[in-house]
Amino acid sequence: MNIRLQEFAQRFFHADFDSLPEREQQVVRHFVGRLHISRNTNHEFVGELTFGQRVADKVAAFGGSWTFIIIFAAVLFSWVLLNSLILARRGESFDPYPYILLNLFLSMLAAIQAPIIMMSQNRHAAKDRMDAAHDYEVNLKAEMEILSLHEKLDELRENKWAELITLQQEQIRLLTLLVQDREAGALNDQSTGS
Repeated sequence: MNIRLQEFAQRFFHADFDSLPEREQQVVRHFVGRLHISRNTNHEFVGELTFGQRVADKVAAFGGSWTFIIIFAAVLFSWVLLNSLILARRGESFDPYPYILLNLFLSMLAAIQAPIIMMSQNRHAAKDRMDAAHDYEVNLKAEMEILSLHEKLDELRENKWAELITLQQEQIRLLTLLVQDREAGALNDQSTGS
């Protein structure tokens, strides 16, 4: 098996198997062993998530949804309406215009939400890199399979050409014998008829 790995590494990568990066070694092993290389990277990635990462994904998903925007707009509108119209008429508003307390809450929300969304985006970027690496492995193995098939087809074509040439040479030999037999028979007919 080790000899086959070396042989295929030389043939496809023009390098020793041991000098190849781990990813290429894995592809060559799968190719030589006729093993599947494709796998579901989503299952791998989801299985490795920590509790904090799952929470970050859910917060990012909710923070980027229309539901969040509508609820957020409703809360802001209610805050302004409550402080400006209802409580201000009674003289009891707890956050009068320019809504300093509201600005504080919005700043705290942004300060908390931004890093959580960035964590989620970083994780998705890592997942995209994992998917790209997996796509590279699958494409590399497919390319190796296609090259191998081309070599086999070329070999078959060469063998067929050799067989056809041999068959044609045999046919020419038989035709030559047949022509010689006819010529010899024609000469015999001429010599007996004269």
